[in-house]
Amino acid sequence: MERDPGTEREPVLRNIGTVATFAAQRMDREHRWYRELSAENRSWVALVAQAGIHGFLTWYRQDDDSLPVTADIFGTAPRELAHAITLRQTLDLVRTTMDEVEEHVELLAPPGEETRVRDSLLRYSREVAFAAAQIYASAAESRGAWDARLESLVVHAVVRGEADDTLQSRAAELGWEQVTDVAVVVGATPQRTSAEVAAAVRSVAATSGLEVLIAVQGQRLILVLGRLTDPMSTAEKLVGQFGSGPVVVGPRVPHLFAAGRSARSALSALDAAAAWVEAPRPVLADDLLAERALNGDGPARRLLIDRVYRPLARHGDLLETATAYLECGGRLEATSRQLFVHPNTVRYRLGRIAETIDLDLTLPREAWVARVALAYGRIATQAQVAWRRPAEGPRL
Repeated sequence: MERDPGTEREPVLRNIGTVATFAAQRMDREHRWYRELSAENRSWVALVAQAGIHGFLTWYRQDDDSLPVTADIFGTAPRELAHAITLRQTLDLVRTTMDEVEEHVELLAPPGEETRVRDSLLRYSREVAFAAAQIYASAAESRGAWDARLESLVVHAVVRGEADDTLQSRAAELGWEQVTDVAVVVGATPQRTSAEVAAAVRSVAATSGLEVLIAVQGQRLILVLGRLTDPMSTAEKLVGQFGSGPVVVGPRVPHLFAAGRSARSALSALDAAAAWVEAPRPVLADDLLAERALNGDGPARRLLIDRVYRPLARHGDLLETATAYLECGGRLEATSRQLFVHPNTVRYRLGRIAETIDLDLTLPREAWVARVALAYGRIATQAQVAWRRPAEGPRL
């Protein structure tokens, strides 16, 4: 059918604004989210509706339904509008606007073409919906890339122990400023892409109601977990997302800004884990204190001394019994002879030792940890005594 654009254009252009106004009024009646927008954003939504109607008429006049519909109708709105309304709300906008066009088609269609315009409107609205989805997908992809980079920066700051204003700002950007009960879990990076690893970890975290930050540092996969109740049981759910080798769980700390301590413990334990061949997977960083101490970790040495040597030293008979029992190779009768006490006394003291330091000296692994702790404790005590002893003057 022949059309004369010159005779139609002016009244149709005037009517575009009228129909867009009807669409805005209908959105105000039917959609609460629209009513809750700021006046500025409502005006932008109205302009998008108007651009959509104008775009439809332009597309229709091309008289070729095979031509694609572009996303140019959304180009009138600022980028911030995509953060103000969701994809679902954008589709509400498209549907409401197209419904108004259909209801007032006589204001936009040349005489006699109302039916054809309605038929074309169906395909156009579908194409606009796809265009909107593409815009939101692209925005989500860009946002996801930025979030991944920001997330990696936060994890690296945690590993370096940089609990400063920059970390606070970045944590707030990721929604972590109020997250409590945090622990760091580390292990080998699996033979998968970073995107696949992140998706799998986030799936487990979402199922468990956890917050998670992920970073890959070379061959190490580092997870910062938040809202934990039991770090070990959570790590057991995630252990399959790591590569082969040990997986270490750092101690739980109150919040992200204290997570550097958990990260340092976990990474130190990961470096030393090879020394404990039979270590469970996952394993707590504190269960590797002896290996960490032997590997030069000063804080681990101090923890061993504080948790094992000093509690026993406060009870002289317990320290004496632990030392004798270990030196006698764990033989009860030999220990009782060395201490000149009855074997039952040794048994009783071993029970008290287990209660005091949570180590059972009758078990080879725990006996070895105690032996290492006592050695470091004696060295530290000797060093303290030497530091306090006044220097001797020159002999005459």
